[in-house]
Amino acid sequence: MRQNSERGDMEEHNPRLKAAILDTVSQQLTTGDPPETRETLARLKREGFSEEDARVLLGQAVAVEIWCILKEKKPFNRERFVRNLRNLPAQPQG
Repeated sequence: MRQNSERGDMEEHNPRLKAAILDTVSQQLTTGDPPETRETLARLKREGFSEEDARVLLGQAVAVEIWCILKEKKPFNRERFVRNLRNLPAQPQG
């Protein structure tokens, strides 16, 4: 149940934005930078989330970081991003 609602939240928004965020997640997983993205994907899958739903959750952490970068006009905050990854599936915080 939760898995579907997580995906549904993102699907209600701009599909191009969703694609861009999920592309960022894929890039992080491919490059291993930051390594916590891969670690979090593996953990979420062990917790019972599908690959797709786990990637959407990772995307939520990416989206919060993008929002904070734009809002605060500051560079990427790795500490905040990693904290949000580690707290998934809880809603990421800015």
